[in-house]
Amino acid sequence: MEKDRIVVVRGSGGPGSGYVIAPHLVLTSAHVVPASGGGVSVFRPGRAALYTGQVVWRGTPEGRDDAALVLVEDSGWTPPDGGRPMRWGRLATILTGTPCETWGAPDLVQRKDRPTDTLHPTGTLNPGDREVGNRYVMNIDGHPPAPVGDGKSPWGGISGAALFCGDLLTGVIAADPGGRSRAVLEAVPAYVLLLDPSFRAVLAEHGAGVGTVLEAVEWQHLNDTADVAGGLVRSPAVLLHARRQIVPFRSRTKLLEQLYAWSRQPGFGAYLLHGPGGQGKTRLAQHLTDTLTAERGQVLWLAPGAAPEDLAVLAGAARPLLVVVDYAETRTAQLLALLDAAGRHRGTSPFKLLLARTAGDWWENLQSATSRAEDLLDGSPVTALGPLEPEAGQSRMQAYREAVDGYARHLPRIGDWRDHDWPALADRLGDRPLGAAGLAGALTLHMTALADLLDAATGTSGNIGDTGGAGPTAAEVEDRLLVHERRYWTTAAKTRGLMAALSEDTLADALAAAFLLGAHTNTDADAVLRRVPALADQMHDLRTRVRTWITALYPPASNDRSWGLLQPDRLTERFIGRHLNRDPELAHHLATNSNRPPINHPQAEQLLTLYTRAATHPPLRQLGPQLTTLITTHPDTLALAAIDTAAQAEHATPLLDALQQITDNPATPVDDLTALADKLPAASHLLAPLAAHVAERLTSTYRRQAQTDASRLPRLAISLNNLGSRLGQLGQLEGALAALEEAVTLYRHLADARPDAHLPDLAASLHNLGATLAGVGRLEDALTAVQEAVTLYRHLATARPDAHLPDLALSVDNLGVQLGKLGRLKDALTAIEEVVTLRRGLADARPDAHLPDLAASLHNLGATLAGVGRLEDALTAIEEAVTLRRGLADARPDAHLPDLAASLHNLGGQLWAIERLEDALTAIEKAVTIYHHLATARPDAHLPDLAACLYTLAAGLGGFGRLEDALAAIEEAVTLYRHLVAARPAAHLPDLERAQELRAVIQEVVKAGGAP
Repeated sequence: MEKDRIVVVRGSGGPGSGYVIAPHLVLTSAHVVPASGGGVSVFRPGRAALYTGQVVWRGTPEGRDDAALVLVEDSGWTPPDGGRPMRWGRLATILTGTPCETWGAPDLVQRKDRPTDTLHPTGTLNPGDREVGNRYVMNIDGHPPAPVGDGKSPWGGISGAALFCGDLLTGVIAADPGGRSRAVLEAVPAYVLLLDPSFRAVLAEHGAGVGTVLEAVEWQHLNDTADVAGGLVRSPAVLLHARRQIVPFRSRTKLLEQLYAWSRQPGFGAYLLHGPGGQGKTRLAQHLTDTLTAERGQVLWLAPGAAPEDLAVLAGAARPLLVVVDYAETRTAQLLALLDAAGRHRGTSPFKLLLARTAGDWWENLQSATSRAEDLLDGSPVTALGPLEPEAGQSRMQAYREAVDGYARHLPRIGDWRDHDWPALADRLGDRPLGAAGLAGALTLHMTALADLLDAATGTSGNIGDTGGAGPTAAEVEDRLLVHERRYWTTAAKTRGLMAALSEDTLADALAAAFLLGAHTNTDADAVLRRVPALADQMHDLRTRVRTWITALYPPASNDRSWGLLQPDRLTERFIGRHLNRDPELAHHLATNSNRPPINHPQAEQLLTLYTRAATHPPLRQLGPQLTTLITTHPDTLALAAIDTAAQAEHATPLLDALQQITDNPATPVDDLTALADKLPAASHLLAPLAAHVAERLTSTYRRQAQTDASRLPRLAISLNNLGSRLGQLGQLEGALAALEEAVTLYRHLADARPDAHLPDLAASLHNLGATLAGVGRLEDALTAVQEAVTLYRHLATARPDAHLPDLALSVDNLGVQLGKLGRLKDALTAIEEVVTLRRGLADARPDAHLPDLAASLHNLGATLAGVGRLEDALTAIEEAVTLRRGLADARPDAHLPDLAASLHNLGGQLWAIERLEDALTAIEKAVTIYHHLATARPDAHLPDLAACLYTLAAGLGGFGRLEDALAAIEEAVTLYRHLVAARPAAHLPDLERAQELRAVIQEVVKAGGAP
């Protein structure tokens, strides 16, 4: 709470307290003031000045919405300082003891003939207190106060005081309920007020209508509030930030409907929205979240600096939750922590993750990072966002005009730009050619509108000269905006006296260093600036002034940062690109400075990420070779970071070229190659060739060393096993087989000498060998290898069950698969029954981790039992699988609905086989319903399943005599199979022919009017 916002309000209901929420708007209690239009007096505690005000909104005195808004337009009124909008909050979990505070002028601290005084009580909130009555109950800390004069409540006069939880205005004090020894106060929750359209309208009319999203008070430290609407605007470029919503939203109706429906589904779900920067992903997400918060949904825009270990609290979400993660490809640690919280979330209320930025290798790596990630992210919808205005025409011109008008309304709020006649300048722009392909993207169109306005105001030509490097000859919009941004930098530097001590180039170096490396503390910031050659030997005081200049230009999004970034990102990237093109040596000074310690891994990642993105700008493609040289020159500092950056980058060629050169270099130490091999992800389409190449280099090195040093044999065995896996991922099965056979031979030798150390490695290599042998069609040999792996894991699991039982279960499961391929169904059944037993034990101990595996094994058991004719036992197994998967799907439908549909389909077949026809039909109809839902979201993944299930449904309906319904089902199946055949004829033509045959049979029966 802010002291200078506390006021006292005198109205028809007696004196009360209030809080200034906008320059001229006071929030207070309805029972303190008269009806709307009535007059009140307002003053600050301890001061004599009295100001007149008028009630502009009033709820119900003593009622559910006991609050009011007072407009203070008295000529003597001085608004409190502070430019950021009010932030509003609500409780979002069932956690008790949430700290809170209020500040008002209750009777208990008033003294006769003395100025009005204040009290600043603290306390806690419990979400269950008065929940049905829509009240928050503040449990006051300390001993409750005694009544004052004639037994009156000591809390008289505090009505209307704001209730804060941290930085969030969470309610308005309404009553002292009595009966609890004056130890509690009741408040009208902020959510009650913000759900009232008339309340929101008054806020908007009087300058408090921005930033009215309800944040979760328990998670406010996790919320990204940077650059949202409201607050001080220092630079025109800030207006481009999507979350400020300066330009009206242009609808993507179909996608919004899809996202809205997805967000309302029960349980967990993740949705990846990807595309190049500037297509409107952030703005689309903001529009969706505005819709959800208006419906009392809870939204969290996850702050980039939020610590992964702090995200566990999200598991306690008690209402529908949507977490938005922008630039998701750079935030793997946070995403894994979010998935862990989602996995522990109880109940069926929605818990959704909306991920935005690029799709690619990082997404595949995330899905395979942990078993929980694989489980939760399986089947997640992925949508590429196309251009907003793909055609040059009236629609694009309308979008341009909306942007011009929006920026013209807001530019007067910016200090150095206040004195221009922006409406007139906007009118003079008129219609302009908008046929360039780049203008199809939302951000480019908006940047063009802003640049046109700024150029018109300053008389700047569309063709610009040097912008801090080899300036462009064409009027590219990023460079045009940077011209105006440089004026902002220079003006601020002159104000601080920096231009007299430092050149403009040195200040630009400092900005580039700040953006490329970042800093958490003032000490970190000074270390970054000392890497700039011209600042290294300067006085500490001068570097401090440079740091405060950067912080003032681009304030940090959170308190754990020294400065922020130029927004939008494309401007940062263009500035960095132009600057490094002019002076590539600056990046070398930043990466490794002989006078400074090496930069840390996050700084290296940030440097490479911005450098890589800058190199994708068409005028800056020459930066790619420079970036490759930077990494190969400083491999100790940058090589490992290059792997992480490559997995996240849209265009990773310069990074991959550098890593290839480092790997090929004979002088690269084996320890560095090993570090690269350990860093490379287990599965990665993009990095798979590099991973195989590193494995080959290590294998050759260790083979050479092992010829003279037997102690290197374990390293050779490890490298051979890794090489086999890496080659297998590339589809080079013969090479993989040779490597794995050699690895097995070596591990046999090593295990003979030291079984405790090497038997697990031998078992794992045999398991991998079996899978590879099966892949090349050597099924008998594959079975032999897998059987030996199972034997070894049995021995290991006997000694250390906690460590090796999951491996044993996986290996026995593989054994069952191999036996089934060879037609040995009875032996396969024995194996799968053992897997079920093993996984029951594992699931009893750790259900979250192992229940999905148990359900899968039961599903397979049902199919195998049916294959050997044990139909009743098969039914028991598949019914249990359905029960488990139904429970899993209730909690996390996006992860488990496909499995549930498959088991329901299987269940229908088993019921049909024992002539429980009605039950069979019910199960199959449920499976069809689920597959319809799944195929709507992800047709490529689920249309084949839907078509197969429709075929089964048609056969069942026909056999049950429902011929018209059967014909409708098979017609749909035929239509789907025709679509599938068009894409993959070899895979689906037999299915189409089979469906057409069944359709012909049903049609004949319908025509004949005969029995099924």
